[in-house]
Amino acid sequence: MDEVTRLSTKGQVILPKNIRDSRSWTPGTEFTIEESGDGILLRPAGRFPAVSLDDVAGCLRYEQKPKSLAEMRDAVSREVMARHGRGRY
Repeated sequence: MDEVTRLSTKGQVILPKNIRDSRSWTPGTEFTIEESGDGILLRPAGRFPAVSLDDVAGCLRYEQKPKSLAEMRDAVSREVMARHGRGRY
């Protein structure tokens, strides 16, 4: 069953309680609004702005010698095998 709501004179729309509860949307939740076909799409706004890998690469301090790609692949492979042995995968 579709929910029905009404636009107020102040331009506000009340979201039905069962929808707010099912999504854990509380007062103060911010949303992005996108026009879509014959309606709008309402999404909770992200907590952080979108960034690319280039924006954040190297931002954490690491004071040891950098690892090579081969060393990183070996370490990942060892960890996967160890977790597999413990029944995690």
